[in-house]
Amino acid sequence: MYKLLSSGTDGADPLNEVTKWSDTLFKSFTNAEMWERIMFSSLRIVLIFILTRIAIRIIYKVIDRSLKRKDKSRLKMNRRRFVTLGKLLKNVTSIVSNLIMVMLIFGEFGFDVRPLLAGASVLGLAIGFGAQSLVKDVMTGFFIILEDQFAVGDVIQTGTLRGTVEMIGLRSTRLVSSTGEVHIIPNGIFTNVTNYSVGNSVAIVDVPFSTDKQYEETTALMKKAMQKLAEENEYITEMPTVLGIQTLSTTEFMLRIMCKCPVGAKSEIERLIHKYVKQALEQQAEVSV
Repeated sequence: MYKLLSSGTDGADPLNEVTKWSDTLFKSFTNAEMWERIMFSSLRIVLIFILTRIAIRIIYKVIDRSLKRKDKSRLKMNRRRFVTLGKLLKNVTSIVSNLIMVMLIFGEFGFDVRPLLAGASVLGLAIGFGAQSLVKDVMTGFFIILEDQFAVGDVIQTGTLRGTVEMIGLRSTRLVSSTGEVHIIPNGIFTNVTNYSVGNSVAIVDVPFSTDKQYEETTALMKKAMQKLAEENEYITEMPTVLGIQTLSTTEFMLRIMCKCPVGAKSEIERLIHKYVKQALEQQAEVSV
């Protein structure tokens, strides 16, 4: 009976097995090289975590400062749009940074991260092929906002479309034409944009006169009319200039008048120039009669 218990069912001595297992466990716990590897790996993991948090904080501050400078610039955007853009950038930063941190920590635990990287690259490639236009729209919209290419309220033209910017989004821009049509334009198609709201505009009016009219007399009449226009309209800071003959034919000559005007006031100034030219011609006709 004693022999049977001591040998066990397979003939092995349980005491010897327990002793071997305890010796192995003791050697593992007393293995200085193993504990050294664990200590250095733990230190590297803690360092990776701390550096990731610091990097995220630094990028967050850069984003906040950049958006704060844009908030004080010419950009006439709703503050909520800056908050939305800031949150978007911070979320992207957090996701990318934490993903890199997890990959590095897996490497410290001995996992081979190359299959994960390969899978992520394949997934990213598939998403890229499936949403190329969306990614292009978002990236272009981001740089439009960041670089202040145009702002809400600006008059711009892209291709054959011209109008006032009503809304700028990361994916599309809403443009309202002078006749009221609303154009929704994907940001990715903005290749060439003309912004008419940066700097002063120039109003140009060409007035036709018969060749029977005397040039010097007509020019003097137009200068007098433009002086009156500048005196009666306070928002015109500079008197319109009569440049001279622009075109000439056998029946008429075209006199060009130019006036620098504030942003968005070009059409109104041109209408005023036509109005004062007409009034001056009517007064001259009455005097002649």
